[in-house]
Amino acid sequence: MLIIGERINTTRKPVQKAVEEKDAKFIQEEARKQADAGANYIDVNCGTSVKNEISDMKWLVETVQAVVELPLCIDSPNPEALEAGLAIHKGKPIINSITGEQSRMEMILPLVEKYKTSVVALTMDETGMPHTAAQRTDIAKKIIDAVVKRGIAEEDIYFDALVRPISTEPGQAIEFLESLKSIKSLAKVKTICGLSNISFGLPKRALINAAFLTMAVYAGLDAALIDPLDKRMLAAVKVSEALLGRDEFCLNYINASRAGEFDG
Repeated sequence: MLIIGERINTTRKPVQKAVEEKDAKFIQEEARKQADAGANYIDVNCGTSVKNEISDMKWLVETVQAVVELPLCIDSPNPEALEAGLAIHKGKPIINSITGEQSRMEMILPLVEKYKTSVVALTMDETGMPHTAAQRTDIAKKIIDAVVKRGIAEEDIYFDALVRPISTEPGQAIEFLESLKSIKSLAKVKTICGLSNISFGLPKRALINAAFLTMAVYAGLDAALIDPLDKRMLAAVKVSEALLGRDEFCLNYINASRAGEFDG
């Protein structure tokens, strides 16, 4: 399973400060730590810097890729900021994100074509966020049709079925898990999520997040936007892959355990 490191996001106050002050050392240390912990991609998001997002995104991409040989997940609602990062990116990035809204697809899909990227697709549209697996699947069908018409490979779409908190909507964990299965039955698409919203408003959130991640991997989750420095979450990934027979002779699990990755 792909791990996308989520720490370089200006919603975190230390990251916001580092971006404002162009503190490359801080940002590069965040990137290195996530790479060393096993991240496959590094997410870069400076969306809170509304006035300077275009230049900040360019700086972030350059700064991170100067020290880690990993592709990035370039994360912004602003097409101009996305293109600023894409134009200098090394390797094949992921764009985060499109939705089922026609206007959003018309703005972002040309960038997917131009730069040969993968893309995160959120299962929401003009009607808002869905509640049921069936609604999520219907939106996914619409997105697949639009993407494939442009000649973009199905395998380059990562669907995020949008986790909703069980504290206010108790059935949402099941609806999300069912949607992973139904969306993957449509085409050769992949699935992704930022899953921490599932535990919003509840105590001991890390326990819920780790258990839910394990369930989601079984249901067909291909990638997760997480903090790879969170040893509980990293352990959930390694344990899930071992249990599902995706880790030959459990070697990845054994090596991670010996290296102390699950300690603490």
